[in-house]
Amino acid sequence: MAAVTKVRLGGFSQKLLKSFVTKPPLFRNHPKLCFHHSAILQVAGQEIKMPSLSPTMTEGTIVKWLKKEGDAVAPGDVLCEIQTDKAVMSFEVEEEGILAKILLPDDSKDVKVGSLIALMVSEGEDWQSVELPSGGGTAPATPSAPAASSPAAPSVPAGGSVPGTAINMPSLSPTMTEGTIVKWLKKEGDAVAPGDVLCEIQTDKAVMSFEVEEEGILAKILMPDDSNVKVGTLIAVMVGEGEDWKDVAIPSGGAAPAAAAAPTPSAGPKASSTPAGVHAHSDLKMGPAVRTLLEAYQMSPTEVPGTGPHGLLTKGDVLQVIKQKGLTAKAPKPVPPPASAKSPSGPATQAAKSSAKAASLKPTEGFTDIELTSMRKTIAKRLTESKTQIPHSYGLVECQVDKVIALRKQLKSENINVSINDFVIKAVAVALQQVPEINALFSNDKLSVSNVVDISVAVATPNGLITPIIKDADRLGLVQISQKMKELAGKAKEGKLQPQEFMGGTFTISNLGMFGISEFSAIINPPQVAILAVGGGRPELDEEGKLRTMMTGTLSYDRRAVDEVQVANFLEVIKRNLENPNMMIVGGMPASEDAEERQALGL
Repeated sequence: MAAVTKVRLGGFSQKLLKSFVTKPPLFRNHPKLCFHHSAILQVAGQEIKMPSLSPTMTEGTIVKWLKKEGDAVAPGDVLCEIQTDKAVMSFEVEEEGILAKILLPDDSKDVKVGSLIALMVSEGEDWQSVELPSGGGTAPATPSAPAASSPAAPSVPAGGSVPGTAINMPSLSPTMTEGTIVKWLKKEGDAVAPGDVLCEIQTDKAVMSFEVEEEGILAKILMPDDSNVKVGTLIAVMVGEGEDWKDVAIPSGGAAPAAAAAPTPSAGPKASSTPAGVHAHSDLKMGPAVRTLLEAYQMSPTEVPGTGPHGLLTKGDVLQVIKQKGLTAKAPKPVPPPASAKSPSGPATQAAKSSAKAASLKPTEGFTDIELTSMRKTIAKRLTESKTQIPHSYGLVECQVDKVIALRKQLKSENINVSINDFVIKAVAVALQQVPEINALFSNDKLSVSNVVDISVAVATPNGLITPIIKDADRLGLVQISQKMKELAGKAKEGKLQPQEFMGGTFTISNLGMFGISEFSAIINPPQVAILAVGGGRPELDEEGKLRTMMTGTLSYDRRAVDEVQVANFLEVIKRNLENPNMMIVGGMPASEDAEERQALGL
């Protein structure tokens, strides 16, 4: 990274240079005036822009800077943590130098990919004299707005005099946009240490524990139990040990709830003319959605603290107050007919009466409204996207599972309890190893074949369906698969799965055989390319009139990534594994059949 030195020699700078010679006492009287820090000599820094850390990322949130201005950095060092649309990820620097200027602070939200966030200079250069780029390289206007405010404003935060550390709603899954605080496990005034669980949060996937990473005292809980909160919203405040937690100040930069933000005194020359908590709103400063909500709930603008630019009311501000106060929409006031109307029961009056009557109608008796959980909403969204965007094709295989049933009984007599589903998982794992084209992910028109066999298995929970993962299933024995499946299923039903236990996977199995379902088809779980739907065993008579147990497996596959020949090979391997379970458990094939079978399967 080359250093660039720019010298500006205009009329002003020539006079200033002349004063260096003619008036040397000037510098003795003003020791703070330094040539190197003046506008004459500046170092042009290298731009650091918001990276794209996932294929679908268009903007991100700078969660925390791990380096400060003046710190030396080397390739591989983590500059900051960035929350993408998938997860919180580390942004590593690729060159060495000095971090000269941080343009966007911690908790800067909705920063567009490619926006300037920091500047670097080479080692040995004066990082304090770094020159900000002009033109298109400037930082976004919205995050930099707080910098233009008076520096005294942050020193008088809301709530008290002790500065607090913001605790925001975390993103605990790649698809999480909001979560519900199920229960706080710590109360105000409690000391916390790294690894302690602050609260339990229901994401769109499961109920997960939110652990604190620093030590201190939980000073203020801003969102109570059963609060539905968007990711990044301020939910609590911490202070350091020994500080007066009762006198904590609510951080002004956080997305605090409207009720907590109301006492915050306004900064600026016009603040004294407006009482605290009252907004000088006019109808021109409200959007149509805000005005409609205020009219529907018969609220005054002064009842709602505005968090938009210049105190502007936003739709979210009104909805927050409605939720906090538990308000319900009120019937519109009927408009009286004109005085000159001949009949009091004219069309306008009838319309007003009908509107009022419709607003006061109660839900139909005999029905109960059940609000969807975040998990079910996410499942609905993802399955709709999968079914509408992925060309689904289907393949069926009929397997005789009498030998599996017999082997299971034999193992049970030896106090080894395994289920039919465990045999299916093992059979699929072996098949994925032998037909790796099915063990793949399809994203951005690109097919990636995985080197590991991680099988997702659908488990029903009270909040919805979730798919814990049996990792390296092809390397596990039948008993190990059984033990792992029981452990994961138990954690799933209790809502205690960790993200790494249900995020990912290269193939999915959905088994409804234990519920009496003989045959069904499942929807692909993207970016995977296939899912196997397994029905229950059913008795049938064979050609010789003997009773046998048959089981149907339906493979839903992405026709963009998989063709019919690969599907036929894959289903044939599953059929052979389930009809010869001893061979599957041993992990091989008889030597006499190996070459012939592989040739027939095209492997």
